[in-house]
Amino acid sequence: MTRPPVPPFTETDALAKVQAAEDAWNTRDPARVALAYTPDSVWRNRDTFVTGREAIERFLTDKWARELDYALRKELWAFGEDRIAVRFQYEWRDSSGRWWRSYGNELWEFDGEGLMRRREASINDVSITEADRRIHGPRPLAEHGVPFPLA
Repeated sequence: MTRPPVPPFTETDALAKVQAAEDAWNTRDPARVALAYTPDSVWRNRDTFVTGREAIERFLTDKWARELDYALRKELWAFGEDRIAVRFQYEWRDSSGRWWRSYGNELWEFDGEGLMRRREASINDVSITEADRRIHGPRPLAEHGVPFPLA
C-alpha cells in the first residue's frame, strides 16, 4: 500500500503529510487513522509504547473514549528526507466536563511507501475553562496551512 506523498519529502510534501494527519485524526476514526502507519509501526505516546496497526487502533479507540470532543491542530516544524517534525495542540473534555488543551511535539519517520513506521510524541496537558477554548472541531478548509497560536 502506498500513501503519497512518499520520501524524499519536499516542503510541499511535508505540509501535505501534516495536513492529512490532522484531517484524519480529527475524524476520530481509529481504523482510518491506523491505515497511515506500517503494520509494524512503533509508537511512543507520552509514557505508552505501542507496536503495530492493531495496537494503534486499540490505543486510539481508548484515547477518544476518554478525550471527548477532541479537536486537533498540527503544524510542520521541520522535515528531512524521510522524517517530519510536528508541533500540535488539541482540546478535549473529560467525562466530568473539565476542558483541557494538550500541547506536544511529534517526530515521524516514514518508509518508502509513505507509511509512518515510527512516531514519538511528547505531550503536556493544561486545564482550561470552556471560555478559553479556541479549537472547535476540524479546521475549516480556508484555514488549512495557517499556523495556530501556541500560548
